[in-house]
Amino acid sequence: MCEHLSFVRTLHPMKAKNEKWLQAEHKRSFSSWFKRKIETELAQPENTISQQIRWLAHEPKREVLSYSGYGIGGYYYNTSDHDSRSTTQNSGVMVEAESLHMSTAKDKNPIYANMLYYGVIEDIWELNYTQFKIPVFRCKWVDNKGGVKVDENGFTLVDLNKEGDPNDQFIFASQAKQVFYVNDPNGGKWSVVLTTKLKLYDRGDVCDNIEETPSFSRGLPESDDIDNEDVAYVREDCEGIYVEEDTTSRKKRKRT
Repeated sequence: MCEHLSFVRTLHPMKAKNEKWLQAEHKRSFSSWFKRKIETELAQPENTISQQIRWLAHEPKREVLSYSGYGIGGYYYNTSDHDSRSTTQNSGVMVEAESLHMSTAKDKNPIYANMLYYGVIEDIWELNYTQFKIPVFRCKWVDNKGGVKVDENGFTLVDLNKEGDPNDQFIFASQAKQVFYVNDPNGGKWSVVLTTKLKLYDRGDVCDNIEETPSFSRGLPESDDIDNEDVAYVREDCEGIYVEEDTTSRKKRKRT
């Protein structure tokens, strides 16, 4: 990544002074640059390019698998469309990423910083590189400028209708952290962000990572009622059930 940024700065020294332009050009041209670079190195008789890098340079097959649900890293995720037809919610995600921050549109000294981004999964795709597959989530992200805030009790609130950059939607499934959104009990456009914890359950000779999900009602308890960290939010409008994870039976083919 750094090597390509240096390449772009050398190729466009004047334009590259604008960090916003530099990042946009980096995203636009990285794939083709990476492919040419690997092809050049592979032409050398004693190269050290790994098989994984070779297949990545070949790019994935045009036919991808599309899922409505996917299990990875001990969590199980659904698309927002699937959630809209279900009594459970598994489409909320959070990711920590480094991004360019500018105080205003004319800011000449932007800085890079890590930030948390909140969103919902729109699509789950599995990219096929022949020798391996990489799952990715296409998400609708909340705009951090005006769409995220922290209230006086320390809860993070998001406005799910305030959409961020529509040209920067994809993340690796392995990057995602599952979150849940609950309507703010004070009403209005805000939703409260709740996170989950993983707990190791022992089933005799088999140990599974199963998410310890804080199910919840439409409203949160008053802060004065919270005595410790073991408080659970209980959903009373349906019974909870355990469902065997089976991604293969829920996949469908999609051409891009």
